[in-house]
Amino acid sequence: MDRFVRALIQWQAGSRPEPARTLPVARLRERYAEQATQLSRGSRYAGIETKDQLIDGGDGEFGVRTYLPPTDRGRLVTYLHGGGWVVGDVDTHDPVCRRIAAELGAVVVSVDYRRAPEHPHPGPLRDGIAASEWADRAFPGRLHVIAGDSAGGALAVGISMHHRDHGGVGFAGQLLVYPPADPELRSRSAREYGTGYLSEVDDLRWYYDQYVPDPAHRTAPEIDLLGADHRGLPPAVIGTAGFDPLYDEGVELAERMAAHGVLVRQVSAPGLVHGYLLMADTVPAADQATADVLAAVEDLLASAPTAP
Repeated sequence: MDRFVRALIQWQAGSRPEPARTLPVARLRERYAEQATQLSRGSRYAGIETKDQLIDGGDGEFGVRTYLPPTDRGRLVTYLHGGGWVVGDVDTHDPVCRRIAAELGAVVVSVDYRRAPEHPHPGPLRDGIAASEWADRAFPGRLHVIAGDSAGGALAVGISMHHRDHGGVGFAGQLLVYPPADPELRSRSAREYGTGYLSEVDDLRWYYDQYVPDPAHRTAPEIDLLGADHRGLPPAVIGTAGFDPLYDEGVELAERMAAHGVLVRQVSAPGLVHGYLLMADTVPAADQATADVLAAVEDLLASAPTAP
Protein backbone atom coordinates (compact mmCIF):
# COMPACT_ATOMS: atom_id res chain seq x y z
CA MET A 1 0.00 0.00 0.00
CA ASP A 2 1.14 3.54 -0.76
CA ARG A 3 2.70 5.08 2.34
CA PHE A 4 0.70 8.31 2.05
CA VAL A 5 -2.53 6.31 1.88
CA ARG A 6 -1.43 4.27 4.90
CA ALA A 7 -0.91 7.54 6.76
CA LEU A 8 -4.43 8.69 5.82
CA ILE A 9 -5.87 5.41 7.10
CA GLN A 10 -3.96 5.73 10.36
CA TRP A 11 -5.10 9.33 10.74
CA GLN A 12 -8.71 8.34 10.18
CA ALA A 13 -8.44 5.45 12.64
CA GLY A 14 -7.02 7.80 15.25
CA SER A 15 -9.82 10.32 14.81
CA ARG A 16 -12.46 7.56 15.20
CA PRO A 17 -14.99 9.00 12.72
CA GLU A 18 -18.60 7.94 13.01
CA PRO A 19 -19.62 5.53 10.23
CA ALA A 20 -21.43 7.24 7.36
CA ARG A 21 -24.51 5.08 7.90
CA THR A 22 -24.97 6.43 11.45
CA LEU A 23 -24.99 10.13 10.57
CA PRO A 24 -27.88 12.37 9.51
CA VAL A 25 -27.64 12.92 5.75
CA ALA A 26 -27.08 16.67 6.12
CA ARG A 27 -24.13 16.13 8.48
CA LEU A 28 -22.73 13.37 6.26
CA ARG A 29 -22.72 15.76 3.30
CA GLU A 30 -20.98 18.41 5.36
CA ARG A 31 -18.32 15.96 6.49
CA TYR A 32 -17.68 14.72 2.96
CA ALA A 33 -17.27 18.30 1.74
CA GLU A 34 -14.90 19.06 4.64
CA GLN A 35 -12.78 16.02 3.82
CA ALA A 36 -12.64 16.95 0.14
CA THR A 37 -11.46 20.44 1.09
CA GLN A 38 -8.78 19.04 3.39
CA LEU A 39 -7.43 16.84 0.60
CA SER A 40 -7.30 19.69 -1.90
CA ARG A 41 -4.37 22.08 -1.78
CA GLY A 42 -5.91 24.45 -4.27
CA SER A 43 -6.24 23.39 -7.86
CA ARG A 44 -3.24 23.86 -10.10
CA TYR A 45 -5.84 24.79 -12.73
CA ALA A 46 -7.50 27.58 -10.76
CA GLY A 47 -7.54 29.92 -13.77
CA ILE A 48 -9.98 27.85 -15.83
CA GLU A 49 -13.17 29.73 -16.69
CA THR A 50 -16.35 28.20 -15.23
CA LYS A 51 -20.05 28.92 -15.36
CA ASP A 52 -22.78 27.64 -13.03
CA GLN A 53 -26.36 27.43 -14.25
CA LEU A 54 -29.63 25.58 -13.79
CA ILE A 55 -31.11 23.35 -16.45
CA ASP A 56 -34.51 21.67 -16.63
CA GLY A 57 -34.37 17.91 -16.58
CA GLY A 58 -38.04 17.50 -17.42
CA ASP A 59 -39.21 16.79 -13.86
CA GLY A 60 -37.34 19.58 -12.12
CA GLU A 61 -34.27 21.77 -12.25
CA PHE A 62 -30.74 20.90 -11.22
CA GLY A 63 -27.35 22.54 -11.62
CA VAL A 64 -24.43 22.09 -13.96
CA ARG A 65 -20.99 23.68 -13.89
CA THR A 66 -19.24 24.15 -17.22
CA TYR A 67 -15.44 24.33 -17.49
CA LEU A 68 -13.80 25.88 -20.55
CA PRO A 69 -10.34 24.45 -21.28
CA PRO A 70 -7.31 26.73 -21.70
CA THR A 71 -6.57 24.88 -24.96
CA ASP A 72 -9.73 23.68 -26.70
CA ARG A 73 -9.22 20.41 -28.60
CA GLY A 74 -12.83 19.89 -29.66
CA ARG A 75 -13.78 17.52 -26.87
CA LEU A 76 -16.64 17.36 -24.38
CA VAL A 77 -16.92 15.48 -21.08
CA THR A 78 -20.14 15.11 -19.12
CA TYR A 79 -19.03 14.28 -15.57
CA LEU A 80 -21.01 12.63 -12.75
CA HIS A 81 -19.44 13.00 -9.30
CA GLY A 82 -19.06 10.22 -6.77
CA GLY A 83 -20.44 10.02 -3.25
CA GLY A 84 -22.75 7.01 -3.04
CA TRP A 85 -25.57 8.88 -4.81
CA VAL A 86 -26.03 10.67 -1.47
CA VAL A 87 -23.05 13.01 -0.88
CA GLY A 88 -20.66 14.97 -3.08
CA ASP A 89 -21.41 17.77 -5.52
CA VAL A 90 -19.80 19.98 -8.15
CA ASP A 91 -17.70 21.68 -5.46
CA THR A 92 -16.19 18.51 -3.98
CA HIS A 93 -15.15 17.37 -7.46
CA ASP A 94 -14.14 20.79 -8.78
CA PRO A 95 -10.38 19.98 -8.83
CA VAL A 96 -11.07 16.76 -10.74
CA CYS A 97 -13.10 18.52 -13.42
CA ARG A 98 -10.56 21.34 -13.77
CA ARG A 99 -7.85 18.78 -14.38
CA ILE A 100 -9.91 16.91 -16.96
CA ALA A 101 -10.62 20.14 -18.82
CA ALA A 102 -6.96 21.14 -18.85
CA GLU A 103 -5.35 17.79 -19.62
CA LEU A 104 -7.85 16.58 -22.23
CA GLY A 105 -8.51 20.00 -23.76
CA ALA A 106 -12.21 19.38 -23.20
CA VAL A 107 -15.23 21.37 -22.22
CA VAL A 108 -16.42 19.66 -19.03
CA VAL A 109 -20.02 19.74 -17.88
CA SER A 110 -20.13 18.67 -14.22
CA VAL A 111 -23.61 17.54 -13.16
CA ASP A 112 -25.02 18.57 -9.78
CA TYR A 113 -27.65 15.84 -9.99
CA ARG A 114 -30.28 15.60 -7.30
CA ARG A 115 -29.26 13.08 -4.69
CA ALA A 116 -30.76 10.28 -2.66
CA PRO A 117 -32.50 9.76 -0.31
CA GLU A 118 -34.59 12.79 -1.31
CA HIS A 119 -34.31 11.74 -4.95
CA PRO A 120 -33.81 7.96 -5.16
CA HIS A 121 -33.35 5.95 -8.33
CA PRO A 122 -34.05 6.76 -11.12
CA GLY A 123 -33.88 10.48 -10.23
CA PRO A 124 -30.08 10.96 -10.37
CA LEU A 125 -29.91 8.84 -13.55
CA ARG A 126 -32.60 10.94 -15.24
CA ASP A 127 -30.72 14.11 -14.32
CA GLY A 128 -27.55 12.66 -15.82
CA ILE A 129 -29.34 11.71 -19.03
CA ALA A 130 -30.83 15.19 -19.33
CA ALA A 131 -27.46 16.83 -18.61
CA SER A 132 -25.68 14.76 -21.29
CA GLU A 133 -28.34 15.76 -23.82
CA TRP A 134 -28.07 19.41 -22.80
CA ALA A 135 -24.27 19.30 -23.10
CA ASP A 136 -24.49 17.71 -26.54
CA ARG A 137 -26.79 20.49 -27.75
CA ALA A 138 -24.84 23.28 -26.06
CA PHE A 139 -21.47 22.12 -27.44
CA PRO A 140 -22.22 20.30 -30.72
CA GLY A 141 -19.77 18.57 -33.00
CA ARG A 142 -17.37 17.42 -30.28
CA LEU A 143 -16.01 14.04 -29.25
CA HIS A 144 -18.24 13.46 -26.24
CA VAL A 145 -17.14 11.31 -23.28
CA ILE A 146 -19.46 10.28 -20.46
CA ALA A 147 -17.48 10.07 -17.23
CA GLY A 148 -17.80 9.59 -13.51
CA ASP A 149 -16.19 8.22 -10.38
CA SER A 150 -17.70 5.78 -7.89
CA ALA A 151 -21.49 6.20 -7.92
CA GLY A 152 -21.01 8.66 -10.78
CA GLY A 153 -19.26 5.92 -12.76
CA ALA A 154 -22.29 3.66 -12.36
CA LEU A 155 -24.53 6.53 -13.47
CA ALA A 156 -22.29 7.04 -16.51
CA VAL A 157 -22.82 3.43 -17.61
CA GLY A 158 -26.57 3.79 -17.11
CA ILE A 159 -26.55 6.94 -19.23
CA SER A 160 -24.62 5.12 -21.96
CA MET A 161 -27.14 2.27 -21.96
CA HIS A 162 -30.05 4.72 -22.13
CA HIS A 163 -28.67 6.50 -25.19
CA ARG A 164 -27.76 3.20 -26.86
CA ASP A 165 -31.31 1.93 -26.38
CA HIS A 166 -33.11 5.16 -27.30
CA GLY A 167 -30.94 6.56 -30.07
CA GLY A 168 -29.72 9.55 -28.09
CA VAL A 169 -26.25 10.97 -27.60
CA GLY A 170 -23.45 9.16 -29.42
CA PHE A 171 -20.55 8.98 -26.98
CA ALA A 172 -16.97 8.57 -28.17
CA GLY A 173 -16.04 6.89 -24.90
CA GLN A 174 -16.68 6.23 -21.22
CA LEU A 175 -14.41 7.04 -18.28
CA LEU A 176 -15.41 4.96 -15.25
CA VAL A 177 -13.27 5.26 -12.14
CA TYR A 178 -13.86 2.64 -9.39
CA PRO A 179 -17.57 2.19 -10.30
CA PRO A 180 -19.91 0.09 -8.13
CA ALA A 181 -21.20 -2.74 -10.31
CA ASP A 182 -22.74 -5.34 -7.96
CA PRO A 183 -25.41 -4.16 -5.49
CA GLU A 184 -24.98 -7.40 -3.55
CA LEU A 185 -21.29 -6.65 -2.87
CA ARG A 186 -20.36 -10.33 -3.17
CA SER A 187 -16.74 -10.03 -4.27
CA ARG A 188 -13.53 -11.12 -2.58
CA SER A 189 -12.31 -7.53 -2.44
CA ALA A 190 -15.51 -6.47 -0.63
CA ARG A 191 -14.71 -9.05 2.05
CA GLU A 192 -10.97 -8.35 2.28
CA TYR A 193 -11.00 -4.55 2.02
CA GLY A 194 -14.46 -3.79 3.38
CA THR A 195 -13.17 -2.58 6.75
CA GLY A 196 -10.24 -0.33 7.53
CA TYR A 197 -9.49 0.99 4.02
CA LEU A 198 -11.37 4.32 4.20
CA SER A 199 -14.43 2.99 2.34
CA GLU A 200 -16.51 0.68 4.56
CA VAL A 201 -18.56 -2.05 2.92
CA ASP A 202 -21.40 -1.60 5.44
CA ASP A 203 -21.56 2.06 4.43
CA LEU A 204 -21.68 1.00 0.77
CA ARG A 205 -24.68 -1.18 1.57
CA TRP A 206 -26.31 1.79 3.30
CA TYR A 207 -25.74 3.95 0.24
CA TYR A 208 -27.54 1.37 -1.90
CA ASP A 209 -30.40 1.44 0.63
CA GLN A 210 -30.74 5.19 0.12
CA TYR A 211 -30.49 5.09 -3.66
CA VAL A 212 -32.55 1.95 -4.38
CA PRO A 213 -34.68 1.37 -1.27
CA ASP A 214 -36.54 -1.61 -2.78
CA PRO A 215 -34.09 -4.51 -3.21
CA ALA A 216 -36.31 -5.93 -5.95
CA HIS A 217 -35.31 -3.00 -8.17
CA ARG A 218 -31.58 -3.68 -7.82
CA THR A 219 -31.65 -6.19 -10.68
CA ALA A 220 -32.20 -3.32 -13.15
CA PRO A 221 -29.28 -3.23 -15.63
CA GLU A 222 -28.30 0.31 -14.65
CA ILE A 223 -27.89 -0.89 -11.03
CA ASP A 224 -26.60 -4.45 -11.50
CA LEU A 225 -23.94 -3.56 -14.05
CA LEU A 226 -22.42 -7.05 -13.95
CA GLY A 227 -25.72 -8.52 -15.11
CA ALA A 228 -26.32 -5.93 -17.85
CA ASP A 229 -26.02 -6.25 -21.60
CA HIS A 230 -23.09 -4.06 -22.63
CA ARG A 231 -23.23 -4.76 -26.36
CA GLY A 232 -23.07 -1.61 -28.43
CA LEU A 233 -21.68 0.61 -25.68
CA PRO A 234 -18.82 3.01 -26.46
CA PRO A 235 -15.18 2.20 -25.64
CA ALA A 236 -14.40 2.41 -21.94
CA VAL A 237 -11.52 3.24 -19.64
CA ILE A 238 -12.08 1.67 -16.21
CA GLY A 239 -9.90 2.80 -13.31
CA THR A 240 -9.52 0.49 -10.32
CA ALA A 241 -7.75 0.78 -6.95
CA GLY A 242 -6.00 -2.23 -5.45
CA PHE A 243 -7.26 -1.79 -1.86
CA ASP A 244 -10.82 -0.86 -2.81
CA PRO A 245 -13.81 -3.01 -1.76
CA LEU A 246 -15.04 -2.43 -5.33
CA TYR A 247 -11.78 -3.53 -6.99
CA ASP A 248 -13.03 -6.94 -8.15
CA GLU A 249 -16.25 -5.39 -9.46
CA GLY A 250 -14.26 -3.04 -11.67
CA VAL A 251 -12.15 -5.91 -13.00
CA GLU A 252 -15.21 -8.05 -13.70
CA LEU A 253 -17.04 -5.15 -15.32
CA ALA A 254 -14.11 -4.68 -17.70
CA GLU A 255 -14.13 -8.40 -18.49
CA ARG A 256 -17.88 -8.48 -19.13
CA MET A 257 -17.77 -5.41 -21.34
CA ALA A 258 -14.92 -6.93 -23.35
CA ALA A 259 -16.87 -10.20 -23.69
CA HIS A 260 -19.75 -8.14 -25.14
CA GLY A 261 -17.48 -6.61 -27.76
CA VAL A 262 -16.73 -3.30 -26.05
CA LEU A 263 -13.20 -1.98 -26.38
CA VAL A 264 -12.03 -1.70 -22.76
CA ARG A 265 -8.85 -0.65 -21.06
CA GLN A 266 -8.54 -1.27 -17.33
CA VAL A 267 -6.10 1.07 -15.59
CA SER A 268 -5.01 -0.28 -12.22
CA ALA A 269 -3.71 1.69 -9.25
CA PRO A 270 -2.36 -1.18 -7.10
CA GLY A 271 -1.40 0.74 -3.95
CA LEU A 272 -4.43 3.00 -3.70
CA VAL A 273 -7.91 2.99 -2.19
CA HIS A 274 -11.37 4.04 -3.26
CA GLY A 275 -11.66 7.77 -3.86
CA TYR A 276 -8.13 8.38 -5.09
CA LEU A 277 -9.19 11.07 -7.59
CA LEU A 278 -9.89 13.36 -4.64
CA MET A 279 -6.44 12.61 -3.18
CA ALA A 280 -4.42 13.71 -6.21
CA ASP A 281 -3.29 16.96 -4.57
CA THR A 282 -1.91 15.23 -1.47
CA VAL A 283 -0.93 11.68 -2.49
CA PRO A 284 1.68 11.46 -5.28
CA ALA A 285 0.55 7.97 -6.33
CA ALA A 286 -3.02 9.23 -6.65
CA ASP A 287 -1.77 12.08 -8.80
CA GLN A 288 -0.03 9.55 -11.04
CA ALA A 289 -3.09 7.27 -11.16
CA THR A 290 -5.26 10.20 -12.21
CA ALA A 291 -2.74 11.03 -14.94
CA ASP A 292 -2.81 7.39 -16.05
CA VAL A 293 -6.58 7.20 -16.51
CA LEU A 294 -6.63 10.52 -18.36
CA ALA A 295 -3.78 9.32 -20.60
CA ALA A 296 -5.87 6.25 -21.41
CA VAL A 297 -8.79 8.48 -22.38
CA GLU A 298 -6.42 10.56 -24.49
CA ASP A 299 -5.36 7.40 -26.34
CA LEU A 300 -9.01 6.44 -26.83
CA LEU A 301 -9.94 9.84 -28.27
CA ALA A 302 -6.85 9.97 -30.47
CA SER A 303 -8.16 6.86 -32.26
CA ALA A 304 -11.63 8.39 -32.81
CA PRO A 305 -11.31 10.30 -36.10
CA THR A 306 -14.54 12.26 -36.02
CA ALA A 307 -17.28 13.21 -33.59
CA PRO A 308 -20.14 10.69 -33.69
